[in-house]
Amino acid sequence: MISRYFHTIRYLKPKQIYRRIWFHLIRPSIDESPSFYLRDKKNVFCLPVQKKASLINKDTFHFLYISKSLSEVGWNGNNNIVSKLWRYNQHYFDDLNAIGSVKRKVWHDNLLNRWVNENKIGKGVGWEPYPTSLRIVNWIKWKFSQKKLSSTSTQSLIFQARWLSKRVEWHILGNHLFSNAKALVFAGLFFSGKESEVWLKKGLKIIRDALTEQVLGDGGNFERSPMYHAIFLEDILDLINISKVYPKEIQEQQVNEWIKTANSMLGWLDTMTHPDGEISFFNDAAIGIAPNLNELKRYAQRLGVNYSSVKFNKIEHLQDSGYVRITSNNATALLDVAPIGPDYIPGHAHADTLSFELSLFGQRFLVNSGTSEYKTGIVRKYERSTKAHNTVEINNNNSSEVWNEFRVARRAYPFDLKIEELENFTNISCAHDGYKRLTGKPIHVRNWQFFGSSFIIKDNIEGFFKNAYAYFHFHPSINIVMNEDSILKIVMPNGQQVVLHVKTGKPQIEKSYFSLEFGKRFKTKCLKVAFDEKDGSCVQILW
Repeated sequence: MISRYFHTIRYLKPKQIYRRIWFHLIRPSIDESPSFYLRDKKNVFCLPVQKKASLINKDTFHFLYISKSLSEVGWNGNNNIVSKLWRYNQHYFDDLNAIGSVKRKVWHDNLLNRWVNENKIGKGVGWEPYPTSLRIVNWIKWKFSQKKLSSTSTQSLIFQARWLSKRVEWHILGNHLFSNAKALVFAGLFFSGKESEVWLKKGLKIIRDALTEQVLGDGGNFERSPMYHAIFLEDILDLINISKVYPKEIQEQQVNEWIKTANSMLGWLDTMTHPDGEISFFNDAAIGIAPNLNELKRYAQRLGVNYSSVKFNKIEHLQDSGYVRITSNNATALLDVAPIGPDYIPGHAHADTLSFELSLFGQRFLVNSGTSEYKTGIVRKYERSTKAHNTVEINNNNSSEVWNEFRVARRAYPFDLKIEELENFTNISCAHDGYKRLTGKPIHVRNWQFFGSSFIIKDNIEGFFKNAYAYFHFHPSINIVMNEDSILKIVMPNGQQVVLHVKTGKPQIEKSYFSLEFGKRFKTKCLKVAFDEKDGSCVQILW
């Protein structure tokens, strides 16, 4: 345990440690001084991305496949009833701007008043910086959509922005810090006066620095999670949107940088999206939290961000992020040859180094297991583990030491990436050192080989090991119709035939599950291949 703490803390920035102490020891004073005027709008706020409705009657929320009434759970009640993530969603107020929100306006008016009256400033989950940030943005968007924001709610909005400006999450950084900054920009533009100018200046400064750090050279978000990448991209588009409402309040150079960033991030997301139009499941990723590629493209178009879809080459290498996309003969493979994330903030990282996902005939075939919850427990532990991904587990250990909900101690680093492309043959090889901490210092080496309608995955281990297994998780729609002599005959949803041949190693079919969305898991099957001591594992897929 001491080792785990040491190898977790050693990667943190000194600022994170100092700020964490400060955040928990210093409580800002509550300032309820009178509000000030709204800034005059010059243009209409463009229609943003609209999520699915989550308010199913006047006081009942539906998040993460769980429905609870406000009278049952309150705003800050017992978290044993609902998870903290569910509670966070309750305080976001996403439904204000969701599909069909006009029909629920009376419910929303009532809910806004209840929140103000029943949530004392600085008290409870709802006043934590992250939900406060999302709520500020949602309330302002709601006002922009020509709905009335009462004087009481407007006054509360002032208090929320004032509180947030003193509770910026410097100790967490990453997406939390960016969300804080976005909310300060929204509030700083929405209101007028010296105090709002301070919020605006502070938010813009954080965003300027964050874009340099958090958006990599290939357009990928530095956390290397397609879901959080999409969330970040939506944030950028929202910032472009509000800059048009208040022209000349933000320097043109900074807005142009946002537009450039949005284009680059759209290209990255395009590359990391499966043919079905939804994201790949690397690190913390699920469908239904962030808008998908098409929704973001349409939003960008409404804003005048002129993005042209990527015309994929056979091989697309996102060098800064560490992903490779292969498109060949009705197959799309996404390969993870990336470090797990920024060393000082790996909270959304999984132990998935050298994993991959595969679509055939436009349909998902092999999938990483996904993410269904964030709370501490066996589910979160499993979903972050190596064996929940299409990669290799050695000596029953994870390739990176993931623990707790969002912690990582010693972590895997890929190396020796080689990409060889010939006319009818592609070979990609890579190794990682995540298991070098174990006795025998084993190194996992993987080769992906494509030729014609054939895909071979070869795994070897350099160094001593007791046992090793390669995992291959099938999408729930896949039907395995026969398993004999190490050959699986598989039928795709649209009837196409696929053959999987375990050429080296001992195969075994196990029960597994796939988490398409938070709060929902689907039963599926997994191929587990025990390594041959000498020749490792070799699996061939033919279609």
